[in-house]
Amino acid sequence: MAGQIDGANILVIVTNYGVEQDELVVPVDELRKRGATVTIAAKASEPVQTLVGDKDPGKQVDPDIALDEAAADDFDALVIPGGTINADTIRRDPAALALVTAFADAGKPVAAICHGPWTLVEAQLLPGRTITSFPSLQTDIRNAGAEWVDQEVQVDSSGSFTLITSRNPDDLPAFVDAIEQVVVPAA
Repeated sequence: MAGQIDGANILVIVTNYGVEQDELVVPVDELRKRGATVTIAAKASEPVQTLVGDKDPGKQVDPDIALDEAAADDFDALVIPGGTINADTIRRDPAALALVTAFADAGKPVAAICHGPWTLVEAQLLPGRTITSFPSLQTDIRNAGAEWVDQEVQVDSSGSFTLITSRNPDDLPAFVDAIEQVVVPAA
């Protein structure tokens, strides 16, 4: 199915263990169906072991590139899936933080779901923004200078880049739709 994101290049960043299965697989599959080229970047070249509910093994997904090979200049938008282990690990990765900051500095959309906004906290990109996340992150988000709201998707275009956030896997349809509405393929 062709959509307004035909030709868009979207980067998804993950660690190799602990990403919530549906928060990786669903956006990747749906955005590809809508016409985007989606690249998965992981810390290492080995398969990504997803989890279901942060505990049960899910699908293994092969990354396309290593995290340190990705450059914001090559993509139109960034997606950060959750999963408690994934999010807690990736927010401590200097290459991931530099990449997230590069997308924001370039004015490119950044989308994060569930625990994914922890990376936004760590990258200090939240002051003055309004976002949502898994409810347990609300204190971290408020302490980082953002307003936390309980909505299936929150699109904040108040800063130099558009920020799309959602709470959990149940919100994936709205999350993917919001990404499609915001991402503009480079000319």
